[in-house]
Amino acid sequence: MNKRDLAFDKVNYILLAIGMAVVVLGFLLMSGSGSTETAYDPDIFSARRIKVAPVVCLIGFVSMIYAVVRRPKDSDVEITTSHADQRSENEKEENEA
Repeated sequence: MNKRDLAFDKVNYILLAIGMAVVVLGFLLMSGSGSTETAYDPDIFSARRIKVAPVVCLIGFVSMIYAVVRRPKDSDVEITTSHADQRSENEKEENEA
């Protein structure tokens, strides 16, 4: 399979992995001890868990969406003509000659 037939290039996969790592970091920031029936832990309402961690997860998800939507740079592949078009043009030139 040629590289030009793939939907993603190396940069897309790197951006996707970075986005996934940021999402995991956000979930790790949300984790911690919780309250039980006998003891109340006010840390469950800390700014880290309520504000920072969800924003970090959101940034990670948005970056993953960008990694999926981003088009690879095709420097040597011509997008406007396909292989079938090129073959039919070559056959026309051979028939005319």
